[in-house]
Amino acid sequence: MSWEITGMSAVCALGDTVADIHGALCSGRSGPAPLSAFDASKYRAGAAYEVPDRLHPGVEEPLRATRWLVRVVREALADAGLPEPDPGLPVLVGTTHREMRTTELWWRHEGPLSPTDLHFTSALHTALGLHHVHTVASACAASLYGLGMATDLIALGEADTVVVAGTDAIPASSFGGFDRIQFPPPDTIRAFDRSRRGMIMGEGAVAVVVRRAGAHLGRVHGRVRGVSMNCDASHPTAPDAAGIVRAIEDAHRRAAVAPDDIDLVVVHGSGTPQSDLAEAVALRDVFKAADPGPLVTAIKGGMGHISGGAGLLNLVVALESVRTRALPAISDLTAPIEEAKDLRLVIGAPAAGPFGTAQVHAVGMGGINAVAIVEGASR
Repeated sequence: MSWEITGMSAVCALGDTVADIHGALCSGRSGPAPLSAFDASKYRAGAAYEVPDRLHPGVEEPLRATRWLVRVVREALADAGLPEPDPGLPVLVGTTHREMRTTELWWRHEGPLSPTDLHFTSALHTALGLHHVHTVASACAASLYGLGMATDLIALGEADTVVVAGTDAIPASSFGGFDRIQFPPPDTIRAFDRSRRGMIMGEGAVAVVVRRAGAHLGRVHGRVRGVSMNCDASHPTAPDAAGIVRAIEDAHRRAAVAPDDIDLVVVHGSGTPQSDLAEAVALRDVFKAADPGPLVTAIKGGMGHISGGAGLLNLVVALESVRTRALPAISDLTAPIEEAKDLRLVIGAPAAGPFGTAQVHAVGMGGINAVAIVEGASR
């Protein structure tokens, strides 16, 4: 069974459309900008990957994550030919922080807060008439978990169409937490590089419209072949290679593919010592017999780690790479770690297609893993 992705939209530090974000990645744009959300003098790190859309530079605004969510859901629905959706259309929103930044501003007496602001239903109902909204809070894998749940809903006959989204703004509390545990602070995200020093927070939102295969006669961006989710709980923070392997193998089984069928992999690639190591070992183990094996890239060096929406952003970039036959290179990768030496890492310049089938990762704290297998569309 497969599911069609008929609408897409995204916004992050690199751009406000999927095509613009992919184009920026292929052109080599990367690197955070000076922090503007809050007083950078209180932190060792002074930069982040922020969405440059504040109405008044230097003045923080509440409900930015909600504003982006409404925008990308509206645009994805319009892209799918559903500008006036059924009010009962399910919407699954993956997020790590929800509206934590708005709560921080309220606590500091710098902005209002209503209890309804803590759930996205009110905003989506007001803007688009949608009321069947559910929040998925499974760390960095949240939006790919949402995608897996969407395919289940459709497979079970509970829905023909589901919107899956992810959104997060950078809260001071989380930024400060990562600032304390990463020393010296990273200046950029160097996935799989020997000199990697950690993750830098990003922000933004992404949405896709998933429909039962054959239920839509218009344009199709791609097809979901299978989604795997697990939680190995092997360690509170460090990912486990064996857990990632199990997630990949389960995704292959669900998608009815073999390692040789995968053309490209967009990894989680957070630039942290343990996460990159676990992913490299997992990929080495899964694809050790594949010839030549898939091309492997990571995109967080371009737009930072956007938390709950990271997996879904990987997915839309993967589909755009299939469409354009151009796979972005891994930013700032010059000296790959030993565990990745046998992988076909995309370094220096985009890799040229054609590509057919892509594998997409999201790896979260506590052993939360999600892997999706997607393919390009014929129409």
